Amino acid sequence: MAENKTQPTDRPVPDFLDAVEHPVRRADGWTLHDLMHEVTGENAVMWGPSMVGFGRYHYRYDSGREGDSLAVGFSPRKTNLALYGLTIAPAAEDLLAALGPHKRGAACLYVTRLEHVDLDVLRELVRLGFTHMTTVEHRP
Repeated sequence: MAENKTQPTDRPVPDFLDAVEHPVRRADGWTLHDLMHEVTGENAVMWGPSMVGFGRYHYRYDSGREGDSLAVGFSPRKTNLALYGLTIAPAAEDLLAALGPHKRGAACLYVTRLEHVDLDVLRELVRLGFTHMTTVEHRP
C-alpha cells in the first residue's frame, strides 16, 4: 500500500518560519506556532515541506489503508494561512461563526490575516480540534 506523501521531517520549524517571505505572514506564522504550542502542549514538527504540525493522529479507511497525520497545524501560504484540524470537532461549527472572516476547504480553514479574527475563538478551535483529533478513532 502507498505511503502518505506528507510525512514528518527533521527540518527545523524555526528555519521554515523565518524563511517565510511576506513579513505579515511570517509574524502570523510565529503567532500560530506559539498559540498551538501553548494550547496543545506539543512541540511543532514540520510535515512535508510547508506544514507545521502539533501532535498526530492515526486514521484507517474502510479499504484498509491507514496512516498518521498531524492533529492540528498550519501552513503560511502566499495568499493566506491554511489551518488544519480545526473544522472537524462537533462544536467547531458554532465557533467558526464567531471567528471572523475565513473560508473553508474540505479539511482546511483559510484566514488571510490573524488580526482579522478573534484569537480567543481560534484558541478554542485549536483546543477542540486537537482533543477531537487525538481522542477519536478516525475513519475518513
